[in-house]
Amino acid sequence: MANLIIVCGPQAVGKMTVAESIRDKLKYNLMMNHDSIEVSDRIFGFATPAQKEFNAVFRKEAFEIAIRHHVDLIFTYVCAFEMPEERAYLNQLSDLFTASGGNFYFVELNAALETRLERNATPHRMERKPSKKDLTWSRQNLLEGMQKHRLNSEPDEIWFPNHLKIDNTNLSPDEVADLVIRHFGLIPNDKEEKEYRFGV
Repeated sequence: MANLIIVCGPQAVGKMTVAESIRDKLKYNLMMNHDSIEVSDRIFGFATPAQKEFNAVFRKEAFEIAIRHHVDLIFTYVCAFEMPEERAYLNQLSDLFTASGGNFYFVELNAALETRLERNATPHRMERKPSKKDLTWSRQNLLEGMQKHRLNSEPDEIWFPNHLKIDNTNLSPDEVADLVIRHFGLIPNDKEEKEYRFGV
């Protein structure tokens, strides 16, 4: 069995830094949404049909391998809540992990636009996400994403039994991670550092 924690929210809300803090506190493995995006972009080009197909295969295989090898996993994700196919995809992931005896946890972050715009330009984000280094483009992409999609759920909208919503505008990543761990009663794994954050 393996657990999956989804850290969800709009661009630059802090998913990566929160996920990294959860990783280090729980000794879970981490796959950022941009891990597969950056690799598939380099091989097949930006937003091409081949890139999209490879991106989907990369993630699917990673989830299935995690379950086969009993690897607890964190995954960061941007969800367009108005799209039925998004809910279907997340339900599929939930079913995949719970069917093997694991648990599925959905952490939804939201933050003020001003805060997100500031976080969009942090050095850590630039280092970890090469496609975001063009700040003019990434800022415009962030703003356009808000116009095109509903990137947070409605206040009374709950998709999963383990669905936790956190406004992290004024919270540090460690504070958010502690809230998540405490709320779900999660227990750290007993792993060596190289097993869950090798080369990071």
